[in-house]
Amino acid sequence: MSLSRKHQCREIITKAICGKGRKFSTVTHTVTPPHNPTSILGAWIINHQYEAVAAGDGIEVIGTYDINIWYSYDRNSQTDVAKESVPYVDFVPLSYLDPKHRTSTVEVSAEASQEPSCVEASVSSGGGSVLIRVEREFSVELVAETKVCVQICTNGCGDYEDKEFDYSDDGIVDYDELDPDSLDDDL
Repeated sequence: MSLSRKHQCREIITKAICGKGRKFSTVTHTVTPPHNPTSILGAWIINHQYEAVAAGDGIEVIGTYDINIWYSYDRNSQTDVAKESVPYVDFVPLSYLDPKHRTSTVEVSAEASQEPSCVEASVSSGGGSVLIRVEREFSVELVAETKVCVQICTNGCGDYEDKEFDYSDDGIVDYDELDPDSLDDDL
């Protein structure tokens, strides 16, 4: 395959999504209320806050949320609400990562595709605490500068009917023989 002199390639440095990932997790927290619980009347999670930071081949989501447990005690004669703030760190591996991105320009973001929610709450076997099973899911992105190669038209942009493209294989340019590492020396 070859390109005529009219059509050449240029390298453009641009900001692009260079990595993505997603992770679903289930964790169990133990909350110890001031009174030994008899039964759980309700459990919910509020005040979820988080941020994302780059961490090797993935992105760490660092956050906190408050667990509130409405429970009965003293043989179901009294009720109370136990509150506890829980910190967490979720490592989300990237399903792909452009190895040619400029690391000094990395920006990461995370979105809770499923806010933390309590899916099960039960009194522990010892009776002194409550086990809370929480599900959460995050989608993450890594944005950075990277280099892309585009074909240009030396005579400006017009209708495609005016362009001449020669993709014949005459041995002048073989993209399989290009060394992509040699294109990134300026990055």
